Amino acid sequence: MFKIARAGLSQFPIPGALSLAESSQEMLGQFCISEAWSGDLSNGLFRIGENAASLHGLDQTECGLLNLVRCYDQGDRNHVLELFEQAATTSSSFCYSTTIVTLSGRKQPVFCVGESSGLEQRYSGALLGMFFFPRFQLETRSYFASHQ
Repeated sequence: MFKIARAGLSQFPIPGALSLAESSQEMLGQFCISEAWSGDLSNGLFRIGENAASLHGLDQTECGLLNLVRCYDQGDRNHVLELFEQAATTSSSFCYSTTIVTLSGRKQPVFCVGESSGLEQRYSGALLGMFFFPRFQLETRSYFASHQ
């Protein structure tokens, strides 16, 4: 899934719809790891949390976009890069889902939501968002082939 919308279109019609009760936060933590990230368009660097860095196969929490997406499913990488390119040129809200392919061949789903802002001046602006990593990995095709 790859989706981008103009800023302001993602407003929820019910006031307070995004505020989660504590029990909802606990439930979210039961099903996935969530972590905030940010991107600085003046220098092209992303800051991600330690969990996101580890799950993306990175040693540091600061990286460029190409380093961030290199572990994504090969068929999705260009779509994600195009999405970030669009978000870097027009203030927008966006989301995507893909899988991280680990060195061992396992696949970790990842969902990302974000927004871009401050693009009025050339070479400026910021990206903010959240990663969601479900607490499961997908089995590889070889697993399914051997268990049919």
